[in-house]
Amino acid sequence: MFAGKTIWQIFNMGGFTMYILLFCSILSVAVIIERIINFSKKSRIKRTEFMTEIKKELKNNNIEKAMEICKSTYSPFSNVIYAGLKLYNHNEKEISNSMEREIIIETSKLEQYIGIVGTIGNIAVYIGLFGTVLGIIRAFHDISVVGTGGMNVVIGGVAESLICTATGLSVAVPSVVVYNYFVRRIDTFVKEMELCASELLDLIIS
Repeated sequence: MFAGKTIWQIFNMGGFTMYILLFCSILSVAVIIERIINFSKKSRIKRTEFMTEIKKELKNNNIEKAMEICKSTYSPFSNVIYAGLKLYNHNEKEISNSMEREIIIETSKLEQYIGIVGTIGNIAVYIGLFGTVLGIIRAFHDISVVGTGGMNVVIGGVAESLICTATGLSVAVPSVVVYNYFVRRIDTFVKEMELCASELLDLIIS
């Protein structure tokens, strides 16, 4: 059935839903690439190394130097520490609240766009099934109009319409896998921010 046909011709057999799936696929890939690049940049600096430098400067009472280190470090936990250091001479509650607010802000930045990938992962299969159902309806309609062909027409129409289901699965599965990966990475970032905030409070209190 597909012998001698180009990929574009096979693609067009699935009908208009294939274009929806193509758009979803392009959008998902774009978000995945953007988030991977973003996460990679933010994870270059190790938390332990960063906090070692901060501790050294705080022991020398060099708050400004510690803040400069935070500014030059591209990482969510550096922004959390910076928020705490800005209120260094304030009480523990104010410093803690400032860092907690910064953790929420940084978490929101990390979660940006990944909901798109998760949504595509959830709906792509259903879009594919919708295209398949439309293809089957079209096949039965052709039989009713032509009146001949019988099972050959039905089987041919179903085979063509199943392209939508296959495409929907090929879009959904990678999206779900990458979405779960992003969620785990964000959890790691959040834990690092919380650990840094806790360490800074211990340094200030002691």
